[in-house]
Amino acid sequence: MLIKTKDDDSALLKDLELRANGAGPAAKQAATELRIRQAGLKGERESAYLIDFHFERSPNWAVIHDLRLEQGGRVAQIDHLLINRRLEIYVLETKHFHAGFKITDDGEFLRWNAFRKTYEGMASPLEQNERHIAVLRDAVDSIEWPQRMGLRIAPVFHPLVLVAPTARIDRPKHFDSSRVIKADLLRKQIDKDFAADGALMGLLKTTAKLVSGDTVAGVARQLVAMHRPLRPSPRAEPEPVPHRPASAPTSASTAPSPQPPPVPTQPPSVPPALAPPAHRLEPTLVARITPPEPIPTPPPLPPPLPARAVETEAPACKTCQGGNGEILYGKFGYYFKCEGCGGNTAIRFVCQPGHKPRLRKDGPAFYRECADCQSSALYHRNRA
Repeated sequence: MLIKTKDDDSALLKDLELRANGAGPAAKQAATELRIRQAGLKGERESAYLIDFHFERSPNWAVIHDLRLEQGGRVAQIDHLLINRRLEIYVLETKHFHAGFKITDDGEFLRWNAFRKTYEGMASPLEQNERHIAVLRDAVDSIEWPQRMGLRIAPVFHPLVLVAPTARIDRPKHFDSSRVIKADLLRKQIDKDFAADGALMGLLKTTAKLVSGDTVAGVARQLVAMHRPLRPSPRAEPEPVPHRPASAPTSASTAPSPQPPPVPTQPPSVPPALAPPAHRLEPTLVARITPPEPIPTPPPLPPPLPARAVETEAPACKTCQGGNGEILYGKFGYYFKCEGCGGNTAIRFVCQPGHKPRLRKDGPAFYRECADCQSSALYHRNRA
């Protein structure tokens, strides 16, 4: 049974896009985080589909996607969680690799960098999953848990790392990497865990620990109630620049220069007896006043040029002119990835001279917008 789906990360991704469009180290860091999150979302969607395919409608399993827990100052961002009626909890961490990875005999994870043609170090997802389980144990201890004869039934945690079915895995000879599997083999791995207990041991576990499906759903909903989603961090306002008075000129004497007398804010009053009447002008003064020359009227401005239409109403591949594909974010910005030939096409917009149209992302939808001519139109929509 499906208890929770993945949260909508469109607001977080939009915030990262805005930060990545800036300048400086913060923009570079935001662009890197955006690229990592977009790649991770693709892997999580693939794994979520395979998990839901096998367990979403099963009354013996509770499925939770995207669970973020905070316990005692520690945080666990769990991609997927499976709980069965024997209170066995499968903690699933999804990793997306573009060009595969390998595991050394010491348990270190290295991913292949196709651009630099070399392996790069990365954090161990197995150790990451163990930290998730440590936080999850604290969360389980704080909720109502099924009991037998007045004692809490001890949960069993199974950590697994899921990778894409097409990923290449170079496994070591002297390190146990059996908990790193491809996402499409998850069901077989769980069946293998059940078979490893044996018929007699499996029967004893079932008799001693088996609970109802409603109890499993209740436990899962308690965990979901502890979910603390990640919110976009507020953008810091620029600090005001303090006013600095001009430095005094250097001179041999340190004595302060005399200050000029203050300028009066209002003209001095004139005694009524000496004030000239407002309605009289001397004839000689009137004769000297000449009317001002008329200011020539400037010619009317030409009407604005009509907005030039975008070269294509939808993205098209520069190689095969195909229109099926997705818009992705890469090192040099957004580009169109063609499904037909696999080619990449940079996205360029044309508008009136001097205008700067841009591409705005809103979830799977992309809009062509121009602030100068105040236009906005749907450009492309990626498949969810």
